[in-house]
Amino acid sequence: MMFDLPDPATCYDAFFDRTPEARARTAGRLWVGVTSTGIFCRPGCPARQPKAENCRWFGSVQACVEAGFRACKRCRPLEPEGADPLVARLTRALEADPARRWSEADVAALGIDPSTARRAFRRALGMTFLDLARMRRLQAGFGQLKQGARVIDAQLEAGFDSGSGFRAAFARLLGIAPEVLQKASATALLSADWIDTPIGPMIAVADETSLHLLEFADRPALPRELARLRDGVKGRLGLGRTAPMDRAEAEMTRYLAGEDARFTTPLTLHGTPFTRQVWDALRTIPAGRTVSYSDLARTIGRPDATRAVARANGANQIAVMIPCHRVIGADGSLTGYGGGLWRKQRLIELERDYA
Repeated sequence: MMFDLPDPATCYDAFFDRTPEARARTAGRLWVGVTSTGIFCRPGCPARQPKAENCRWFGSVQACVEAGFRACKRCRPLEPEGADPLVARLTRALEADPARRWSEADVAALGIDPSTARRAFRRALGMTFLDLARMRRLQAGFGQLKQGARVIDAQLEAGFDSGSGFRAAFARLLGIAPEVLQKASATALLSADWIDTPIGPMIAVADETSLHLLEFADRPALPRELARLRDGVKGRLGLGRTAPMDRAEAEMTRYLAGEDARFTTPLTLHGTPFTRQVWDALRTIPAGRTVSYSDLARTIGRPDATRAVARANGANQIAVMIPCHRVIGADGSLTGYGGGLWRKQRLIELERDYA
């Protein structure tokens, strides 16, 4: 949350006070943008302390980004506080060498027990470190294809020795062969691109005016959803970036940073009148609240249609922006979520502050 900032001298003294008490007072409330480097930091950053005249003070991550500052690579202000040190260490090792074909032996060589790493990553991200590394490599290949590179060059960028292995991994993720997507890009009616978030990569599909899909890349239903969209435009689904994707990415960044739970990206909803009615009802649930499937059925005036409402909820293909994660079981259990129950719990916990 933003708050009224004191004068710059007070901000400077409070921000660079390294005592635990001062850290507790400023964490999540004060950020500094350093004009000489163009980066912004959170309290406690281990980087060299800048001069006071080079500091600009902000009450939110959003304000830092909007002012043109980049996130510091040392204190990582876009990441949530209190991340597991083991997860943070391996994630940074991955960022330093994303094309590497990581193995459990590589993890062990860092002095980390592979089974401990697996458990820590599943708790934090719902996937193993090796799963994340494989997805990052595919992301690199995706980016190469989007820029017009040959499939073999994208394969090498992704660290795959085998062309068939790269095609198979790409098709498992998206349900479409890489060369098919690339070939359609020149005349595409819909474009697909990758969006990074702190809770896992997402695939976005949009035209020039609205978003048609936003799903976590590891959602099992993603290949089927992409196939339906591709069929709807007679194969003209390609790779590319459009304005609605940029807007969606910016809004997701603010939302996951705890800055703003409002989403204004234009959406195109693909579904029956009933499913669209359910999705519209989902968008009326405020952040910080949860409802049951039966509550949602009563909201749309169909109290006897709880099961149909649950199916419509599961068919949602605009994750987070259409907040199907806010629907839980009548007994308070989280029940199913296509993006993984760990994400559903994380989103509900995040939204408590929005309440």
